Amino acid sequence: MKINSQTSAIVTGGASGLGEATARHLAAKGAKVTLFDLNAERGEAVAKEIGGRFAPVNVADEQSVDAGFALAREAHGQERIMINCAGIGWAAKTAGRNRKTGDINAHAIADFSRVIGINLIGSFMCAAKAAAGMMTLDPDGDSGRGVIINTGSVAAQDGQIGQVAYAASKGGIVSMTLPIARDLAREGIRCLTVLPGFFETPIYDGLPEEVKGSLLAHVQFPARFGKPEEYGAFAGALIENDYINGEVIRLDAAARMPPR
Repeated sequence: MKINSQTSAIVTGGASGLGEATARHLAAKGAKVTLFDLNAERGEAVAKEIGGRFAPVNVADEQSVDAGFALAREAHGQERIMINCAGIGWAAKTAGRNRKTGDINAHAIADFSRVIGINLIGSFMCAAKAAAGMMTLDPDGDSGRGVIINTGSVAAQDGQIGQVAYAASKGGIVSMTLPIARDLAREGIRCLTVLPGFFETPIYDGLPEEVKGSLLAHVQFPARFGKPEEYGAFAGALIENDYINGEVIRLDAAARMPPR
């Protein structure tokens, strides 16, 4: 699929990190981009810079998602590109012991559900609603009707201690990639998932320096954290290569996460 001024795209989590970098990459190639995010101040600023639109969207709330799609389509027409980057991190063990008091607590179910709701259900909801819209378009040869890219994480395969909720949410994204691609194949809509490793995003910005150093020790080459613009460029390459579909691809400089 060619990315140009005739292309409409939606990027969730588009106000920062991987989503912002992806939105900027698509806009630089001419695409009309709508950002879904909860950070209205930052989202409006980025949208203005790239000549796009911002929609205040909570991806875990269907009414909010529907309103976002309506705004995007009114502004730019039916999207052919849907990229899901919205998500949250979380850290809690399945069950843990307080070393000072001896108290034992199970993982809070409300917290587990919240991570699944935003990361997994939010990604699926946006993917499904985008696909339904794409099906109304005329196909464009091998480029078909559209492309959906979901953002997983290497935690889906290398989940660390305390990442059970996060890893489960990203593992669900991995598992739905091929079924979505198969569901939509006859409609000419592709689905892919990218598993980023350690990237310079707001999630990692908040980590203590010793934790960052520990993670960096497991990166092979290049021996650094990834840059958000590298994710954006990779997403663009996947969009433009019509023959890649149903794949889950790590983008991690050959890193493997240790248990902790």
